[in-house]
Amino acid sequence: MTLKNKTHVYFMPGMCANPLIFERIKLSSNFKPHYLNWISPLKNESLQDYVIRLSKYIKHKDSILVGVSFGGVIVQELSKILKIKKVVIISSVKSNKELSNSMKFAKKTKSYKLLPVTWLNDFESLLAFVLGPKIKRKVNLYRKYLSVRDENYLKWAIREMVNWNQTSPLKGVIHIHGTYDLVFPVLNIKNYIPVERGDHTMILKRADWLNNYFLNNLN
Repeated sequence: MTLKNKTHVYFMPGMCANPLIFERIKLSSNFKPHYLNWISPLKNESLQDYVIRLSKYIKHKDSILVGVSFGGVIVQELSKILKIKKVVIISSVKSNKELSNSMKFAKKTKSYKLLPVTWLNDFESLLAFVLGPKIKRKVNLYRKYLSVRDENYLKWAIREMVNWNQTSPLKGVIHIHGTYDLVFPVLNIKNYIPVERGDHTMILKRADWLNNYFLNNLN
């Protein structure tokens, strides 16, 4: 198949993560993968304005967007302003009603503003916040994936995740979620494709399951 006839797939990593988290994802020859990176947010930039700037890196119409965790929020926002064929979110949420109870509490009390940016130097604590508490014992394994740790970016990302104003799911979003996800517990998630025993890092741990799903359902 020529490049002209392939479907373009854009991958957006999760909070603080780089595109290496997709290194185990393999697509069939019908698709051409592209990997988006986090760009530095401007001072007091809204999520919507940030997404407008990020959209400049998506060069193809009718592409498929795949986002993990906070990256899932980003691709949903991108789909509001671009002509997109399909949106797939993994280990993410479709509305602010699906956020964890702790994130809802942080929004109500604005306690997220008090989170210590010393996490930038305490990688173990940052890892537990972004990927879940059970990941702490594998610090070195995940260090290469969480390379986006600028203080300005981290404050912005936490603020926008906690305060996401999406009150109801967008039509047609495909949501793949692990039943053991501790960052976004399934207790609050509705209408998703379950991955049994999958946790918040299943983009790495359950890559075989995801590859099989993409092979049979991405068209």
